[in-house]
Amino acid sequence: MALEQRKFQASYVRELETPAVPRKQSQIRPSRKVFSVGEKFLFVLFSTILVLFSTMILHTQAQINDTNREVQLLGKEISEISKQNMELSILVKENSTYDRIWKKAKELGLNPNENNVKVVPGR
Repeated sequence: MALEQRKFQASYVRELETPAVPRKQSQIRPSRKVFSVGEKFLFVLFSTILVLFSTMILHTQAQINDTNREVQLLGKEISEISKQNMELSILVKENSTYDRIWKKAKELGLNPNENNVKVVPGR
């Protein structure tokens, strides 16, 4: 048996070689950045302008609020002063009656003397 095995030629089935397809070398594309330098500059510029205008608007609103508060305080003061003026004008009317003036004149020692009375022409 050993001899038979030696004489036995090994036949093998040749596998079909598939022709090697040359691989395409992947072209190295330069990686495109998401934003270019100009776009980044415009974005920063736009953001800066947006923040600047927002700050200006808030500042203006704060000034308007302060001015409104001052106007309200002045209006309150004006109403209080006008109320005091009304009260004082009522006191003047009460104290300037003929009877009160005559009584005060007698207390101070003034006596009516018809010879010293001068008539002033009316308007």
